[in-house]
Amino acid sequence: MATSASKALRTPFLKTPSFSSKQPLTSAFSVALGPSRRAVKPLVVVISAAAGGLDAKPTVLVAEKLGEAGLELLKEFANVDCAYNLSPEELCTKISLCDALIVRSGTKVSREVFESSGGRLKVVGRAGVGIDNVDLAAATEHGCLVVNAPTANTVAAAEHGIALMAAMARNVAQADASVKSGKWQRNKYVGVSLVGKTLAVMGFGKVGTEVARRAKGLGMHVIAHDPYAPADRARAIGVELVSFDEAIATADFISLHMPLTPATAKVLNDETFAKMKKGVRIINVARGGVIDEEALVRALDAGIVAQAALDVFTQEPPPQESKLIQHENVTATPHLGASTMEAQEGVAIEIAEAVVGALKGELAATAVNAPMVPAEVLTELKPYVVLAEKLGRLAVQLVAGGSGVKTVKVTYASARATDDLDTRLLRAMITKGIIEPISSVFVNLVNADFTAKQRGLRITEERIGLDGSPENPLDFIQVQIANVESKFASAISDSGEIKVEGRVKDGIPHLTKVGSFEVDVSLEGSIILCRQVDQPGMIGRVGSILGEENVNVSFMSVGRIAPRKQAVMAIGVDDQPSKQALKRIGEVPAIEEFVFLKL
Repeated sequence: MATSASKALRTPFLKTPSFSSKQPLTSAFSVALGPSRRAVKPLVVVISAAAGGLDAKPTVLVAEKLGEAGLELLKEFANVDCAYNLSPEELCTKISLCDALIVRSGTKVSREVFESSGGRLKVVGRAGVGIDNVDLAAATEHGCLVVNAPTANTVAAAEHGIALMAAMARNVAQADASVKSGKWQRNKYVGVSLVGKTLAVMGFGKVGTEVARRAKGLGMHVIAHDPYAPADRARAIGVELVSFDEAIATADFISLHMPLTPATAKVLNDETFAKMKKGVRIINVARGGVIDEEALVRALDAGIVAQAALDVFTQEPPPQESKLIQHENVTATPHLGASTMEAQEGVAIEIAEAVVGALKGELAATAVNAPMVPAEVLTELKPYVVLAEKLGRLAVQLVAGGSGVKTVKVTYASARATDDLDTRLLRAMITKGIIEPISSVFVNLVNADFTAKQRGLRITEERIGLDGSPENPLDFIQVQIANVESKFASAISDSGEIKVEGRVKDGIPHLTKVGSFEVDVSLEGSIILCRQVDQPGMIGRVGSILGEENVNVSFMSVGRIAPRKQAVMAIGVDDQPSKQALKRIGEVPAIEEFVFLKL
């Protein structure tokens, strides 16, 4: 049973010169042989060499303080430039010399930064969870991967949220200041108990979940609001998911753990404070902008909000004369959510590993502007990712120069259920393989869909369900390009499209079908496809020509219609043959057409 999904897109591609093996060689032949200007990189995020040359180390700009353990990891692989407190203008000036940028929450990575990089910036690492200080749309358009460190400071932030809640409930900060000023005001600082109170966790992600766990241990009744949280995860720790209005109306304590987005900006305001239970207490270790700070002051003065404990503010540091900071019922800390020794080291290591991995071209499990695929799935799909890109490269090089590529159909054959096979990664790499050989655009997992839309490429995906064991994620991938002419007529299937098909064998991608012809050749190096009359000695004749040119043959396979009829020979070669060698192959009488395809 096949199910299909499609993505829309449409504009003609740049045209590549066509070449027929039986036509006279021209001065344009060298262009036709090598339409791909860039060597194939076998992994999803492909990083170009630094300007200093192919062997030069990449340069990583660390714009905010990072733990020493993370810096040491970076220095093993890259040149590290630690430059803190840069102005926006200074950052834009430096960024064109950098392959990666690491920031915390204080540096704004704006569209101007990506534009100023001139295409060199390939990775932005956010040392922490929130990425609201990075323009993700601009990063994606410029093909820049954004990674974060989502786990290392989770516990630290949750612990700080609990610490603020307990300190606020028992007036710890105010009582401490009072005692140090020489007073002893036991009656003034009578607090409230946490046990039996209702805590509303607003945002049930990693930190919110950990706060809920700890609050349950303190004997609190915990409810949560998060439109994206799975109910089963909440139930597993005894938390009830409720609507936003129900959460704020019934809570004695409200702890904020949502990101700052247009939807959450000033989500606590005059209107929402009016819906709260009188005497509610607010804790914020998320983002300052989710609270309308002037409205909070009004709610505190009116007694709607009894107390607030804040670690984050709209402006950091806040003005000294801020009414919110100076309010006697506000406990404030200077953005200490992740400030434990353990968390600082953990975040530094986590973000350094993510950035180095991305610069090496490894699949990133912490990417925030690319398909989020679990690390174990990335590992399993890795050889199929390589296969997908190479099939895309092969298919587009088979298109004749006068044809514009508009429609591509990708078919995945698998014994797995539809929900067990995430093809976003594979689609992105097929797109990369199709676009890069015929344009000057750098394509990676991050900007593949965006780039395809710009160029008007329409991709449809179809899945074929197979019987049998789902041990491997895929049996084969097939790529078809419709409504085009081919420079190798045998690549046209019976239904009229250019068709190539491949499988992974022992971890190595193989080309297994061209048009209607079965072949079997490893997708390493480059490939020569020949259509010939099936007769003895053909393999030897072509092999001898390549041997005389010192071109090593890695694989050779012949697929035929029937004995002594037509056959297609696929030859894997390590090096690009000379024009003279290709001319000699084309002059073999039994060879009717051939094409050289560079991977």
